[in-house]
Amino acid sequence: MFIPRELIAGLVLSGGRGQRMGGTDKGLQPFQGAPMVMHTLMRLEPQVDVLSVNANRNLAAYESLGSTVIPDSIGDFAGPLAGFQAGLEICEHTYMVTVPCDSPRFPSNLVEKLSEALLIQDLDIAYAATMEDGKVMSHPVFCLMKSTAITSLTTFLGGGGRKIDEWFKLNKTAPVIFDDAAAFANINTHEELRNLQK
Repeated sequence: MFIPRELIAGLVLSGGRGQRMGGTDKGLQPFQGAPMVMHTLMRLEPQVDVLSVNANRNLAAYESLGSTVIPDSIGDFAGPLAGFQAGLEICEHTYMVTVPCDSPRFPSNLVEKLSEALLIQDLDIAYAATMEDGKVMSHPVFCLMKSTAITSLTTFLGGGGRKIDEWFKLNKTAPVIFDDAAAFANINTHEELRNLQK
C-alpha cells in the first residue's frame, strides 16, 4: 500500500546559512566529484515525479543542475519550514516529500516507507526516525506531507512559528522507524564532509 510516485513532488532543502561550515553554501560543496546537492537529487529522483530545490543563494548554480529552484517566500533564512512553504506554494501534486541537501546517503526506500505509513495511519505528515540507544531519534526534515498542509503551515509561520516539532503538533503526524541511523547522518562541518568522503 504505497502512494504512486506520480502523486509526489520532491523538494531538496538547501536554503540555510551553513554557519557551522563557515557560511558556505553546503549544497554546492564538492562530495565525491559532484556538488553534494547533486547526490541528493539523484537519490530522490527515482522516488518522486518532479524535483525542486529550495535555495536562497547561488540560484544560478543550482539552476545549472537542471532542477526548478525556489527561494523562501519569507526572508532572513527562516529555517526549513520556510523551505517547506516555498515548495508547497508551487506544488501541483497531492503530496510533497522533503529531504535536506546535506544527507546524501538517505534510504532509497525513504518515500515508499513514509507513504505506506501515511496511508495506513491516515496522517497529514509522516517523518523519518531511527532507534539509537533505545531512544527514538527524529529526523523531521525527511518528511512526506499532504500538500494541503500549506494551510496550517502558512498560519503557523505567519504567527512567528519556526520550529518543526511545534508545527507538527498542529497536524496528524507520526514517526516512521528506519533501521540504518547512518543513512541520515548530515554534514555540518568541513571535517564531517571529509570523513564522509572516506
